[in-house]
Amino acid sequence: MTNDQRQMTNDQPIVTQLWIHPIKGLTPQEIDRAVLEPGLGMRGDTPKGSRLRDRALALMFVDAAAEPGRIVPWMSKQHFAVQNDWPDLAALDCRYEEQSDRLIVSHNGVEVLAASLQTDRDRIDAFFTDYLAGLTPTESARHPQPGAVRLVGDLAGNTRYPDRHRVHISLIGRATLDAISEVAGCDIDVRRFRPNVVFEGTKPWEEFEWIGQRRSLGTAQISISAPIGRCNNIEVHPTTGERDLPLLSLLKKHFGHTKTGVVAKVEVGGIVAISDRL
Repeated sequence: MTNDQRQMTNDQPIVTQLWIHPIKGLTPQEIDRAVLEPGLGMRGDTPKGSRLRDRALALMFVDAAAEPGRIVPWMSKQHFAVQNDWPDLAALDCRYEEQSDRLIVSHNGVEVLAASLQTDRDRIDAFFTDYLAGLTPTESARHPQPGAVRLVGDLAGNTRYPDRHRVHISLIGRATLDAISEVAGCDIDVRRFRPNVVFEGTKPWEEFEWIGQRRSLGTAQISISAPIGRCNNIEVHPTTGERDLPLLSLLKKHFGHTKTGVVAKVEVGGIVAISDRL
């Protein structure tokens, strides 16, 4: 490798965090390695294989479901219970344990639900239906009344419920987050932006310059397609569920837009891990 080639490699951004959101709108889970799959997006990577897929499941309002079953096609997020409309969902700590196939939900440090995704879906439905009934949605909520919800989707790769119909992953640079933290006067938790990949080694918003490009991510190939326009969800504290920071207005005031991070399509599958280059 020449000095120029070595310098080019050293200047490439490096992956520092990987996140998967098993249930759309609920708690993200941090992982060390992921498999990127064309048409499916991202899933966890373990020696025995992983069922932990990004946004493979969702809490759908029953009155929005055309079919009574658990496997439903992609629909826009107005049909789902998500933090943008129901910010107090963030006050629940929801984790999926692969080995036991259990969804563990805690509230204020106390476990309030432990249920199998295979055999206890009715219990999961009832829990979240009851929880939503005690909440107040935002004024702009697209489903403004609490109602019965059903956990839809599976972990086998047959379903995904990202915000955009086209299957994608999302990426954001640490420098972008640092720039927002500076104008906000506090450290901004990356979970507010619900990314899949966080990287270092760029300047703020440099990822916007990659739109239209094809890049390597670990051993995979991705194409950067668009910036991400943000909604009120970034103003919700990812642990308490409180609307505690006016980030949308801060972005508009200081940077002239309300976009952060980019979406990308997986063109060639592969593995990405912490410390891989982008």
